[in-house]
Amino acid sequence: MNKKQWYESLFENYGKQYDKEQFTHGTLGECDFIENEIHHDKSLKILDVGCGTGRHSIELSKRGYTVTGIDLSTSQLNSARQKASLLNLTIDFQEQDARKLSFANEFDVAIMICEGGFALMETDEMNYAILESVTKALKDSCKFIFTTLNGLFPLYHSVEKFCDESTKDGNATYRSNTFDLMTFREHNMLNFEDDDGNKQSLQCSERFYVPSEINWLLKSLGYKSIQIFGAKLGAFSKDDKLTTEDFEMLVIAEK
Repeated sequence: MNKKQWYESLFENYGKQYDKEQFTHGTLGECDFIENEIHHDKSLKILDVGCGTGRHSIELSKRGYTVTGIDLSTSQLNSARQKASLLNLTIDFQEQDARKLSFANEFDVAIMICEGGFALMETDEMNYAILESVTKALKDSCKFIFTTLNGLFPLYHSVEKFCDESTKDGNATYRSNTFDLMTFREHNMLNFEDDDGNKQSLQCSERFYVPSEINWLLKSLGYKSIQIFGAKLGAFSKDDKLTTEDFEMLVIAEK
């Protein structure tokens, strides 16, 4: 049996705690941006990749959109379904691996916010498989909106310091951070408390990308228009030019 990856172990029992993390508090503003990008067209079918506890899927559904949310974690999806049920929302939440989605030419829009699987995988090939699989799920005329880690940031800043400064009491903490210039992978020890109050530690590795890499990967998948901006929590804007100060980048790709 294959050993579980850190992201699989993390999300086994982390739904309630996840929703308390600081980085999950920008949902409304992020959905405002998504709505504007798709011109408030309620006829569009949206795929939420790595939907987690369903925060974007639920908010967009509340606004009248048809959303399918996929995630690898049973626990996260159970949390999403419970929240949707309490709001009397019908959302198709499915347990699927983003690297090998079962969809083909079905969706008008894909969103993948707060990494959503991409950049968490253990190899570049697996990360690329996510982009490839999502692209296959989209129709010929489509829009793909996602955020990912900005590889320019760790060249100028300490990731550990950034995480400390943006963490509230009770949130997960990141220690022993090291950034590998050869692979653009950031390694750290993640300390967190699961939904049962158990303290856990996991050795993690995430891939940071520079804009030119993202541009090339998406061009190889047939995207004609690729725009990259700085991603500010809950306040995505095309006015925010990507800089070395941005921890995440916002990507908008169209075919």
